[in-house]
Amino acid sequence: MNTETVLPPQCSIRQLAHASERDQKARRGELNSFQRSMLQWNELHPYNAVHVVRISDALDLGRLRTAISGTLEAYGLTNLSLDQHQGTFHYQGGPAQCEIQVLSGQDASGRSLAAEIERQLNAGFTEAECSNPFRFFVEAHEDSFLLGLVYFHPIADAEAVARLLMQIVHAYEGKADPEPSDRMDLYPPRHDSLFRQRPALLARKLAALPAAFQVMRRSLRPPCTDTQDLHTGFTLFSLAPESFHLLVDTARKLGVTLHDLFLALLMKALSPLAAARQRSGRRRNISIGTIVNLRGDLGPVNSRSFGLCLGSFMVTHPVPKDVTVMGLARDIRGQTFKIKRHRLYLGVPLELVFGGWMLRLFSTARKKKFFQKHYPLWGGITNMNLNPICKEAGGAGPADYFRAVSTGPVTPLVLSITTIRDAVNIGLTYRTTVYPSAEIQRVQQRLLEAIRELEVRP
Repeated sequence: MNTETVLPPQCSIRQLAHASERDQKARRGELNSFQRSMLQWNELHPYNAVHVVRISDALDLGRLRTAISGTLEAYGLTNLSLDQHQGTFHYQGGPAQCEIQVLSGQDASGRSLAAEIERQLNAGFTEAECSNPFRFFVEAHEDSFLLGLVYFHPIADAEAVARLLMQIVHAYEGKADPEPSDRMDLYPPRHDSLFRQRPALLARKLAALPAAFQVMRRSLRPPCTDTQDLHTGFTLFSLAPESFHLLVDTARKLGVTLHDLFLALLMKALSPLAAARQRSGRRRNISIGTIVNLRGDLGPVNSRSFGLCLGSFMVTHPVPKDVTVMGLARDIRGQTFKIKRHRLYLGVPLELVFGGWMLRLFSTARKKKFFQKHYPLWGGITNMNLNPICKEAGGAGPADYFRAVSTGPVTPLVLSITTIRDAVNIGLTYRTTVYPSAEIQRVQQRLLEAIRELEVRP
């Protein structure tokens, strides 16, 4: 069949150029507030994220290259162009040319994997590489291998990347290609135009801002030895199925969500490092943030979008020495219930626009310490349950799955919690000038001890 395009006689070259330009504009996506902010953060330190999946098959590097390039090309996720000034992005398509690094050695303790993830979090995508916002690495084992996908975080959230990585795994395993209806939308509509789309939400968010500012003024600032150094450290640990079931049962008995319980565990584990709040006249609270996946709030049109569909909120508490994790979880539930009821996490674009405007006024040195001074968070959580995505794909899912997220200038510590079947893998990213590695080990130890103590409490 002849697929050559035949132009009508009256179609001039100028008209053809205009038509092509209109087509290009129609295919461009518009950056939302979160993406614009992440691009600003990336100017201060690489803002990457990493997903790692274990594939229960021997490594065939040639087959893997074919699966990766074929999947990216099929989805059209190649040759990305970003225009920060215009606030647009565009995938031009074409061949995928992705780096795949093969790690040497096998470390059963996971130290080599953690070290590689840390290296990738601190290695920015160069200007040339931004046209290809993905990197890959593999670590071979006897009967399986780990496949890591490193991506430029402003382009997508965890759910979008998890779906992409699952499709790469399916392609490697020789499973059927996705149906056209399963392909992801590369240019989803913006969801953060509050003035036009959600005036009632905008009003609620504006009404809540004074209280939020007061919370920040009462929150202790985490100490930092060098505000100009945003280097990121990383460690990785897991919770066994029995610990996961214990957490689920505890949350059910307390009438809180599992996410509320994780927030309480992190806040309790960090509280010994914030002992200065006991001597402070005003700043006596610990504040931590959390990322929210907005796809469920925004309807089915966003369920298949390859983009960034995130919100966030913050909780705060004085965390007295005698408070238990369960008591803390109940108090946090009181805060998260109000936030969710009023859907205030959807109003984060207002804060991001204000923060982005402020950053543009500052020098690079002042930008790096802006959030530590004015938005003093001690940590944050990003929580992802992979089981629904695996079920949707018609299988039990991979043998294992890990995630890591850059801290950025806002949050000096991030727990990336990933549930796969009845196990939990936790990536702990931290800014080394705020949390030395020895302190991070103690934070991890306190967190695990607090989980074990839940079993012996009535």
